[in-house]
Amino acid sequence: MKHPLESLLTAGGILLMALLSCLLLPAPSFGLALAQKLVALFHLMDLNQLYTLVFCLWFILLGAIEFFVLRFIWRRWFSLAA
Repeated sequence: MKHPLESLLTAGGILLMALLSCLLLPAPSFGLALAQKLVALFHLMDLNQLYTLVFCLWFILLGAIEFFVLRFIWRRWFSLAA
């Protein structure tokens, strides 16, 4: 049986974890030489474009991990099923 507030709490938990990720977990930062090599490798315009892609991928990855962790915790300890 599905808990009546599961979808609301899941969405709220994901948003809370995303906020904590943005505040507490720094995105990867490259040295200048490596960053310029990646810009050339991926044919990007400048470092701003590289870091925009890095930040997007970083927070998508963190969001996916947090979603599965929260879902596991919710189903493991807060499930109504006996």
